[in-house]
Amino acid sequence: MKIKFISLLLLSILFISCNGQTSSAVNTIDAKSFAEKLKTNENPQLLDVRTPKEYSIDHIGNAKNVNWNGDDFVAKVNSYDKSKPIFVYCKVGGRSAQAANKLAELGFKEIYNLNGGIMKWNAENNANAIPSNKIIGICDQEYSELIKSSNRVMIDFNAKWCGPCKKMNPYILKFQTEMKDKIKIVQLDADENKTIVEQLKLDALPTIIIYEKGKEVWRNIGYISEEDLKKHL
Repeated sequence: MKIKFISLLLLSILFISCNGQTSSAVNTIDAKSFAEKLKTNENPQLLDVRTPKEYSIDHIGNAKNVNWNGDDFVAKVNSYDKSKPIFVYCKVGGRSAQAANKLAELGFKEIYNLNGGIMKWNAENNANAIPSNKIIGICDQEYSELIKSSNRVMIDFNAKWCGPCKKMNPYILKFQTEMKDKIKIVQLDADENKTIVEQLKLDALPTIIIYEKGKEVWRNIGYISEEDLKKHL
């Protein structure tokens, strides 16, 4: 019995080590808590770890752009004070979670990661996001016309960097052809259509919305299998 218990314990440790473990220095918090923490810190160390292009479209307050996928990420973050709190965010939270763990490895003691990223931040109407002054992608009038352009329309909001989006893309493209007489399927890149994404208050990707005669009848947020998606088409 004792040997069995030890074996299970060793297997548990091995499972954790293989799947990774978030450092105790990393605190993943919601948009409201993130905003409150920023307010309590004078001149907070706030990092936007998206690409420069994403950063130029909009960003939170006085955030500095340090691209997680850039070759100089470690060199740049090492210039920040490791004894003070540091805040990180990205689009939906994936890249910032990886960046936060790297910051912990580098010796930062107090790290705050924005759960849901700037999509969640903007969806919750936080006032200090700095937006672009121009319409990006499809506008609300064009979107309204699009969802009424067929009796049934499916809109797939996705992004090139989104893992679940890339996994779903092959069968969505297949459905686009196979089911064209039953439903119109349109894919919209969230980064290239930021204006309508914000107007719809979308806060996660992928998001699939089905409309009938211009009215929303079904929505799915996150990954959905080919079989389950087909049931709704």
